[in-house]
Amino acid sequence: MTHNGRCYCGAVHYQITGPLQAQFQCHCRECSYITGGGANLVAVVNDADFAFTKGDPKIFARPDLETPVQRYFCGACGTAFGSVSPSRPGAFIVKVGTLDDPSVFKPQAAIFTCDRQSYQAIPEGLPSFDKRPPKPAQSSQS
Repeated sequence: MTHNGRCYCGAVHYQITGPLQAQFQCHCRECSYITGGGANLVAVVNDADFAFTKGDPKIFARPDLETPVQRYFCGACGTAFGSVSPSRPGAFIVKVGTLDDPSVFKPQAAIFTCDRQSYQAIPEGLPSFDKRPPKPAQSSQS
């Protein structure tokens, strides 16, 4: 399935040609800075399946960090598209609010709830994790 998205002013567009992989809401302190206070609602896609199709986004990376997250945004209106994180090599982390159809977002978990504020809601029944969820056990079949 193909998903399209854009910034608020329409200067920058993107397309996703593969599946939305992990979908979650992140409550970490860094995401609260980036969102202005809410949880960060994101979907992870393979970076080979993500492309900017109109305009050129700006990129911000904190210069004081050894391996910073690269955050992509529209230089005209400031809309944040998502990020590339050293903790998820080969992936682009898309902010679902920039999708043309954000209703496709189906969160699978809430993460970094250790930093969650009382005004940040977690849907009833959504698996929640203090930090990152544990990685699935690897099969040892030969």
